[in-house]
Parts: sequence; C-alpha cells; structure tokens
Amino acid sequence: MFPADYPPPQQLDLAAGILQTVGLGVVVLDPSRRIVIWNRWMETYSRSPAASVIGKTLTEVFGDSMSGRALGVIEKTLTGNLLFDHTPISSKTPFPLYRAAADRDRDERIPQSVKVSLLPVQGHASHCLIEIADISETEAREQALHEQATQLQWQSFSDGLTGIANRRRFDTHIEHEFRRARRTKSPLALIMLDVDCFKKYNDNYGHQKGDECLVRIAQSLSRLLGRPNDLLARYGGEEFMAVLPDTNTFGARNVAATMREEVEKLCIEHAYSDVASHVTISIGVASQVPDNDTAIAHLIGAADRALYRAKNQGKNCMVVYGEA
Repeated sequence: MFPADYPPPQQLDLAAGILQTVGLGVVVLDPSRRIVIWNRWMETYSRSPAASVIGKTLTEVFGDSMSGRALGVIEKTLTGNLLFDHTPISSKTPFPLYRAAADRDRDERIPQSVKVSLLPVQGHASHCLIEIADISETEAREQALHEQATQLQWQSFSDGLTGIANRRRFDTHIEHEFRRARRTKSPLALIMLDVDCFKKYNDNYGHQKGDECLVRIAQSLSRLLGRPNDLLARYGGEEFMAVLPDTNTFGARNVAATMREEVEKLCIEHAYSDVASHVTISIGVASQVPDNDTAIAHLIGAADRALYRAKNQGKNCMVVYGEA
C-alpha cells in the first residue's frame, strides 16, 4: 500500500491526512460498538467534533434520530451475520446529517449512500467501517432526468394545438380501459363529436381563427370531464373523442348533451354554417360492457355510426347507438 521507504510514522501521517481530506464520511466502531474514528467530513455535517464523540456509541451521539435499520446492519456486521462483506443501507437518510443549521431545524437531511463493512484489525477483533457519501447531486440529476422524461412523454401524448390528449394517447388509454372493463364487466362509453361545417369556417374565417375555435372547444369540453380516468382527445382535424369508463348509456347521453350545450354557449360566430349562426357540434354516443368476443373497433365503430346519423339528421344533435 505504501512505498518501502515510507517508515511507519510517515505512513500513519499520510493515512490520517487522507482520512481527513476524503470527501465522504468515515466512521469506525470497535467491537464494543464505540466510535474510534470520526473524520472531518463527519464533524462538518453532524456538527459534532471528533473529541466529543470518540468513545461513545452511535446511539449516544444521535439518540433516536438515527435509523434503526442502520443500527441493525451495523450489529449484523460486527456479529458476522451478513452474507456480504460490504452491505449498503437502503434508507436514504439514516444519519441526521445536515448541510446547514437551518436544514437541521427543518430536519432536511442530506441524502446519503451508506456502506457498512467488517474491518479486520491486526491483533484485535474486527471493527466496523461505515462510509457515508452525500448523494444530493446524484438525486438532483435523477430528478431532472425524471422531469425531462415526464415532459417528453407528455409532449408525445399531447395535441400540439389544443393541449389535450392526442390520437396516440387516445389509442393507449382506450385499450387500457377496454381491457379493464372486460375484466371487471363494467360499461365503457365513448363519445365521438365533430364540429359542424368546419371546412366552411376555415375557408371563410381563415385557419388561424379555425385553430382558435378548436382550442376554445377543447378547453370547454375538457372542463366537463372531472374523473381521473375520463379522457378527452383530439382524434383528428375537427373530431374529438371522450372516453368515459364505468359509464352506461344513460350517463354518457347526459355528458354528451352537456357537451353540445357548452359549445353552443361559447357563441363562436359562424355566419357560413348550414345549421346555426354560431359554431355547433354533432355527437355520436356508444356504451357497452365488453366481453371476450368484443373488440375495441366495435365500440369505436358504433360511436362513429351514431355520429354519422347525427350528421345526416341535420347536425347540432346527438345520436346514441342502438336507439331509434
């Protein structure tokens, strides 16, 4: 470990210097569980000088604020009941170590990576070596990566214009809810709606106004769906889909009627509509309890056929699949 021309005193001085300079906490316990080494890093973050802790147990230094799990690992290490020579402690804050006094008042501990090892000592019973590293920067990087991944996922599932779910998110969501409805034998409803005479709106008011119209409709409709598993998605162009789990035909009809009314309340002028002087929507509704012989395409097809009938019946209305 040391060059042959390093006499023991110099070796000890060098080892002591390393121990005090190293950027992690180093604690050594003797066989009686008393502290024999407490380096400068530990002094800094525990606010306890080495002179005040040498000869004491960790419990005497930290009291009940130290993780019981950590004490258990240390005890097993000293009694030789561990399967591995180096044992990590899974708790992220086993020791009450703080970056600043204010953090101590709030008990905001430094996130820690702790490793406990059996330390052979020549001529003596084995001691216990505890190494403590500050993993704040690692956790911050992981959090930033997690947030970035969440943002990217949100973007991949979000419609760039309206901000609601896109077709990809719809496909994923309805597949999940369809399987759940089949498993629990519960009804799953689908509402398909289309903005009436939207091509004429775009042609006469311009595509920017058309985009603004879709955004207002999306915002208005999304406020109506309050349950966690309800989903409103832009299906394509001026078509929207609403997925309503645990909803029978009666419940879906009520939601669809409210949607039609809410769009009318927006009073978006449409002087070129064949239906009204303002923007309106046509709606198709379908609800079923899926079984093993039912496919998602059946439910989507039913809502689509109901919407087609609503368009043919004069628009600005709702049709429920299976009803006259």
